[in-house]
Amino acid sequence: MWHAWPLTQERVNLSELAHNLAADLHRSEPERPVDWHIEDDLFVMADPGLMRVVMQNLLGNAWKYAGQREVAAISVTKTGQRDGMVEFCVRDNGAGFDMAYAEQLFQPFRRLHAHHEFEGSGVGLATVARVVRRHGGDVRGEGVVGEGAAFYVRLPEVPVTSDLTTW
Repeated sequence: MWHAWPLTQERVNLSELAHNLAADLHRSEPERPVDWHIEDDLFVMADPGLMRVVMQNLLGNAWKYAGQREVAAISVTKTGQRDGMVEFCVRDNGAGFDMAYAEQLFQPFRRLHAHHEFEGSGVGLATVARVVRRHGGDVRGEGVVGEGAAFYVRLPEVPVTSDLTTW
């Protein structure tokens, strides 16, 4: 029987993580033009190691699927905050996908593009969904074929402390 490992819950700076991962991707193909927009101060309450996995998969997919563009555009932005959750979006201007197949996005090994078009095993978004749900959040994708994709992730926000000793 499989037992879940305990989650570490701490303040994670997704902006910093995204900048580091973007730099790694740039180093892998330094000649590739990519217009990055990563919003500052995007914090969630989560396991830092697992958030790295989530961001690696989301940014790696954006990088991969926007690879046929003359100039790829990839962004990480905060899109909302309510009910103790913060939502952020990873968006690209790449291959996109047909919304008729959106339910398959987060199922393991259910690829929406042929293997000869894009490399991959089909487990990245399934991993993202599993990690996000384990944190009590949710994830959804939107896309338009040939125009790009956007993945919205909701995770617990960092609690506001009322510690007045920081004044």
